[in-house]
Amino acid sequence: MTSTAVHSAYGYDDLPRLMGLMTGDEKHGPAATSTLDALWVLYERVLRVSPERVDDPERDRFLLSKGHGPMAYYAVLAAKGFLGEALLPGFGSYDSPLGHHPDRLLVPGAEISSGSLGHGLPLAVGTALGLRAQGRTGPAVWVLIGDAELDEGSNHEAIAYAGAVGLERLHTLVIDNASATHGWPGGIASRFAAEGWSTATVDGRDHQALYEAYGAPHPGRPHAVVARVEPKN
Repeated sequence: MTSTAVHSAYGYDDLPRLMGLMTGDEKHGPAATSTLDALWVLYERVLRVSPERVDDPERDRFLLSKGHGPMAYYAVLAAKGFLGEALLPGFGSYDSPLGHHPDRLLVPGAEISSGSLGHGLPLAVGTALGLRAQGRTGPAVWVLIGDAELDEGSNHEAIAYAGAVGLERLHTLVIDNASATHGWPGGIASRFAAEGWSTATVDGRDHQALYEAYGAPHPGRPHAVVARVEPKN
């Protein structure tokens, strides 16, 4: 898979330090750390977006639906130059743009405001449909959801619709930390496959496996990657 993702002076090894700058209550630590590797591989090796391209209509779109634990997201955005490292220690404070839920009007590079479970995937479907209506076939749409969000019915309507209309520029990344109330025979990927999606299930800490799953060909179909990580305590 070819990629024009933008690299920076920060590396993966810098992320724990960047995350450590964010302190205080209501951190939702497991929700954040479960996404760290998947987010890093996306921004480092896949997404065609940069601080200079946040308004470029041909940019890739990344939507964080799992917005109730944004520390890893903020750390990756800082590592990639979307926001300054100096903002991180103010995380969650009254006058900080970095809230406990991301606000697209305050966080550079954030495509949506998020945190309420079940909203991101339907918004990603709408984004992909909008790009299709504009004739823009280049931008990819990525949305990261938590496995517990699949308890929300809005996601299942979105999964069914996206498969039926063949939204091939839509990619859903499901972080599976065993938080979901419900399940499906054959695992989470089977729910997407039943609606015609291309799917892959990988170790959510294995960077090469994530990269290969992200780039798997899926002509005419949306693509779902289930990234399994350690169960939430």
